[in-house]
Amino acid sequence: MGKLRARAIRVLAPASGFLLFAQAAIVVTGGAVRLTGSGLGCPTWPECTPGSYTPKPYQVEEQVKVWIEFGNRLLTFVLVLAAITVVVSVLAAGRKDLRGLALGQVLGIFGQGILGGITVLTDLHPATVAAHFLLSIVLIAGATSLRAQRFEPLVNQESAPLVKKIATAHIAISFLVIFLGTLVTGSGPHAGDAAATRFPFDLRTMAWIHADSVIVLFGVTFGFFVANGVSAHTKRRLKIFLLIALAQGLIGYVQWYLDLPELIVGLHLAGSTLVWIASWRVWLSVTKRMDSK
Repeated sequence: MGKLRARAIRVLAPASGFLLFAQAAIVVTGGAVRLTGSGLGCPTWPECTPGSYTPKPYQVEEQVKVWIEFGNRLLTFVLVLAAITVVVSVLAAGRKDLRGLALGQVLGIFGQGILGGITVLTDLHPATVAAHFLLSIVLIAGATSLRAQRFEPLVNQESAPLVKKIATAHIAISFLVIFLGTLVTGSGPHAGDAAATRFPFDLRTMAWIHADSVIVLFGVTFGFFVANGVSAHTKRRLKIFLLIALAQGLIGYVQWYLDLPELIVGLHLAGSTLVWIASWRVWLSVTKRMDSK
């Protein structure tokens, strides 16, 4: 039994890391589906095409779109396998503190499958597309917490009240920035299909509101860094967050002034997952006692 537990502990570290990578990667591949106009490459769900769970032959251009969408669906099975591996490792290692997080990953992935089906069946309505992305953000936070605790349990940390309040504002505004980004996306040209509906918002107005929220986030980050009682570990995490957020902001402005080219929009989507992971790690450094890993 001791050998099994030791082996499970060894597996948990890489498995949790791969799960986090896969959760972020499926966001990026989902973005590729949308940016290539392949959102309805498989026009039904759970089948890919009526009467078939796999793609049928089409003209070359449509066949590419079908396989882009179908490939993203197949990646879900990789994600499920990673999540199950983490669950088994957590149970075998006797890590009761991680059971909820690990099971939440499995349940969330199945929820994503259902939500993905609703997205297809509603012809890529921007509200369902946004919900699909935001659920991924929640799952990425959970996977980040799992990885942070892969070696040992993290216990609650008593931070100064002001630091805790600023940390709460920081993570909340980070989520707000991402949420507003989904409204910009849902109002913009990259719908995933030429016939998909868009939010009835003015794109320029939504983009500026999103940009203003980013400026507020930078202000809170600066205030966070200079506040009394912030640990050296949290300050290191804030520096990493700031570097990633600045790069993400630069990409955002470039994509806007170049009229939203697909490649740079894709980079901005990938950047959003990195910003969120960095922000969540800042939050963990305030709420949980941990070393510098």
